[in-house]
Amino acid sequence: MTLHWKLVADAADPHAQADFWAATLGYLVEDNSALIEELLALGHASEADVLTAHGRRAWRDLIAVRHPDDPYDERTGTGLGRRILFQRVPEPKTGKNRLHLDVHAAPGERDAEAERLTGLGATVLRRVREPGGEWIVMADPEGGEFCVH
Repeated sequence: MTLHWKLVADAADPHAQADFWAATLGYLVEDNSALIEELLALGHASEADVLTAHGRRAWRDLIAVRHPDDPYDERTGTGLGRRILFQRVPEPKTGKNRLHLDVHAAPGERDAEAERLTGLGATVLRRVREPGGEWIVMADPEGGEFCVH
């Protein structure tokens, strides 16, 4: 049996993180507005639970990005394939990530990709050169580490 999964990332500002990672990966920010409108109309959600992002209703405390080629539920907007869900948490990041993404640039484009990501709000933490390869360790806008290979 195989299991369906998603990566969940804690965030201070889930919408800003979703925008960063959607731009980084070429993913789409999920559109859950139809589901939200339905739940608001039924009284199962309140205006305090939502905000407007990208010109549509979105959950205030969580938002996901999904691969544009993967299937999704048309009624809810929820991705059914590769996706990252960002959820608001009250505590700040305090240590090194125990899990991180590796982003693979096209051959010979690592530095250009790192420059593009810096323009999106990432920072370069260090450059690594080891017998097993070279990569750039970066941090997303909230300090989450990731590598560019």
